[in-house]
Amino acid sequence: MALHLIKLCVGADSVEDLREWVSRKALAAIAAGLEPHSFHTTRMVPKRTDDLLGGGSLYWVIKGYVQARQPLIGIETFTDGEGIGRCNLILGPQVVETELQPRRAFQGWRYLEAKEAPRDLASLSSDGGEMPLELRRELAELGLL
Repeated sequence: MALHLIKLCVGADSVEDLREWVSRKALAAIAAGLEPHSFHTTRMVPKRTDDLLGGGSLYWVIKGYVQARQPLIGIETFTDGEGIGRCNLILGPQVVETELQPRRAFQGWRYLEAKEAPRDLASLSSDGGEMPLELRRELAELGLL
């Protein structure tokens, strides 16, 4: 069973903001002759790399809710100019919307077990995938979604 990461998406107000950021990064990579992947740099290096790269994703918390995920396709460690160890979480270009799942703010990233991860909206037939975000958010707060 895949293991995931969860992280706050600082600076994004919506899934569309995240998609625009990923698109800009992909276009810049293509222009530089690279694969259209985006990455997120973090100080802490995950120890469970094999579990994460076996189908894991980075789930993004936007405005207090898990709202989207990106497939995790690689983890590259490096040392920055100040001698501090860091890693790049290499992410696939797809931003997949998920069902809303409330999350309080936290620092860094956390592991997220597959059984605790929200489902993709596309996998939900009539469970609210077509509802406007605000209505889905209100229903989720009431425990109805």
